[in-house]
Amino acid sequence: MSSEKQNTTLRKIALSENTLFGMGNPLLDISAVVDKDFLDKYGLKPNDQILAEEKHKALFEEIVKKSKVEYHAGGSTQNSVKIAQWMIQKPYKVATFFGCIGTDNFGEILKKKAEEAHVDAHYYEQSEEPTGTCAACITGDNRSLVANLAAANCYKKEKHLDLDSNWELVEKAKVYYIAGFFLTVSLESILRVAKHASENNKVFCMNLSAPFISQFFKEPLMKVMPYVDILFGNETEAATFAKEQGFETDDIAEIAKKARDLPKENKQRPRVVVFTQGKDDTVATVGEKVTMFPVLDIDQNDIVDTNGAGDAFVGGFLSELVQEKPLEGCIRAGHYAANVIIQRVGCTFPEKPEFD
Repeated sequence: MSSEKQNTTLRKIALSENTLFGMGNPLLDISAVVDKDFLDKYGLKPNDQILAEEKHKALFEEIVKKSKVEYHAGGSTQNSVKIAQWMIQKPYKVATFFGCIGTDNFGEILKKKAEEAHVDAHYYEQSEEPTGTCAACITGDNRSLVANLAAANCYKKEKHLDLDSNWELVEKAKVYYIAGFFLTVSLESILRVAKHASENNKVFCMNLSAPFISQFFKEPLMKVMPYVDILFGNETEAATFAKEQGFETDDIAEIAKKARDLPKENKQRPRVVVFTQGKDDTVATVGEKVTMFPVLDIDQNDIVDTNGAGDAFVGGFLSELVQEKPLEGCIRAGHYAANVIIQRVGCTFPEKPEFD
């Protein structure tokens, strides 16, 4: 066996089940190509993420009647841990996922999809609300996401996270990832996990997720920020965050530095900030510096759906992070995963990655 092969084997063996922990909103993605009239009818921007309001109820009924509608297991954090597991391949169940679903057909689909992805999903199941859905309204290269959280919004710390058998899984993990979206659901669950990570010098990662999180959930976001070791976001989310925090700059490298320097609990780990910018360079803080990492070139004609790009980037990044790889390697894996995902519909992937 060549030393390179041997290293790969050793690298994989070092990983054990439940090393990566994710918690968030499990949603069934319903994606369809729509036209501008459809967006206008429901007051949607071509490229945005929002929570469904009363006026969007009919949207979900209308979109499922579209000729080419596709269903995929989704929800930002669940997508990311699923992609991390795909990048890792074996052992199975390196990734754990917690979230709330309904006792219905969509819930069964999510359970089946998690199993197929070899993610160790432990759902809190309740019958009061149906499983959450997310309508992905695609126009050209753009996608407007409308999330109807439903059951996902019913996650209860005391009914699930605090159970000994579940908390043991949290304790087994070394890396934690929660998208900002979950701030709208259970701040107390996030804080319990974040504090555990900080007190045990483990790595806690969070995502700004969408502009509305920085705008309307600023207080919960900033309660968690002192525990954040790695902060993810895209250029739009970074700009909104900077505005809301009064950073008085729209320079993305400066925003990254200012976010890095926000108060932090665990002083043993300097905060790392990583901002993606679509086809432009990814920006990351490396110690005192800010470094630009170019993304992989892609022919615009090969882009099918940018919907899962951000989640995929995080998933790729986490797959190397759990193996304690340097930042550059994590970002390279993130770029690879995002490049694969945007060439497919939904957050789906081929059987095996070709990442070296």
